[in-house]
Amino acid sequence: MTSLTDRKNAAISRGVGMTTQIYADRAENAEIWDKEGNRYIDFAAGIAVVNTGHRHPRVIEAVKAQLDRFTHTCHQVVPYENYVHLAERLNALTPGKFVKKTIFVTTGAEAVENAVKIARAATGRQAVIAFGGGFHGRTFMGMALTGKVFPYKVGFGAMPGDVFHAPFPIELHGVSVDQSITALKKLFAADVDPGRVAAIILEPVQGEGGFYPAPTSFMRTLREICDEHGILLIADEVQTGFARTGKLFAMEHHDVAADLVTMAKSLAGGFPLAAVTGRAEIMDAPAPGGLGGTYGGSPMGIAAAHAVLDVIEDEKLCERAEQLGGRLKQRLAAIAEQVPEIVDIRGPGFMNAVEFNDKATGLPSADFANRVRLNALEKGLILLTCGVHGNVIRFLAPITIQDAVFAEALDILEASIVEARG
Repeated sequence: MTSLTDRKNAAISRGVGMTTQIYADRAENAEIWDKEGNRYIDFAAGIAVVNTGHRHPRVIEAVKAQLDRFTHTCHQVVPYENYVHLAERLNALTPGKFVKKTIFVTTGAEAVENAVKIARAATGRQAVIAFGGGFHGRTFMGMALTGKVFPYKVGFGAMPGDVFHAPFPIELHGVSVDQSITALKKLFAADVDPGRVAAIILEPVQGEGGFYPAPTSFMRTLREICDEHGILLIADEVQTGFARTGKLFAMEHHDVAADLVTMAKSLAGGFPLAAVTGRAEIMDAPAPGGLGGTYGGSPMGIAAAHAVLDVIEDEKLCERAEQLGGRLKQRLAAIAEQVPEIVDIRGPGFMNAVEFNDKATGLPSADFANRVRLNALEKGLILLTCGVHGNVIRFLAPITIQDAVFAEALDILEASIVEARG
């Protein structure tokens, strides 16, 4: 009999990479069962999509209620009130004490693309600056902005022009805030006139790049530079948003407001929905019809997102993220006492990571991180690696994970790390 993996290989492009060979049959909160009945604890959450857990009852109830009314009209043809209401909620919830407006699209990459379009329309400028290690999607503009070549840019030809990169401040890798800001200013002197720059985009905590938080001093200096030169600041909160970092949005940790915020992933708790929220006058720069998309603001996603926001507030998930992240980092610190390969444990709230170096060379060890991942998978725990060097394991369990399941996962994690030393 042909295996599912063989069928997948025969039917689906190899460009769609797969971290595991688990074929999901059902999922509930922080657990997944595969087609063979094997149970796994999910520390990936669909890459930070189900912060409120798989199939949260309130999310499912909201979507079922919407299914009984209508599934699609295209908001640009026949609009609906809950789209307007969700925009009102995001306008109020995103950081910044100024009037805001919102658009809804379908994916995080699409949100980033639209943020760049809006920034260019509002400023009349073309250039965009991003940072090394940043991830902003797999569309062409997303690839151009992304600061990691393999596997995102390999073989896809020339990237869109007028995109520039500066180093992201990571003390662990020898790049200070001052060095990063100096490099940005050198970019202005050598490569692009700041008067031509429409926007600077960054993740408040780099996701695929390795879960490195942007220092507050860096974020505040960026805001000052943007204000000085009339540049818009775009916060890519696609992975950091919706209670993951212990705040609804990661920018709240810095008391700095971006001009535009992109969001997706956990916005709709497992249903496709993305958004751009920003200063009203900036969001109104594109002409009518310049923004949108057939599936943008899907009624299913909109209904789910309302439920997600209610769950985050009612179940106090920002506080829960801080508690879980504290327990995880405390356990990792205890493990580090016997595992010298651990060189860093980091991350705000429950957006945490552990980084590994080779004990003999001191260089980043993707091999060690992958051994930990595979050991954990064998024991029933799904983990994800990340980082430019592939030597980081990121932790993205649902914030709603039950205490008993979380404790079980920590035991598996410790055993997997210790075993990797062998």
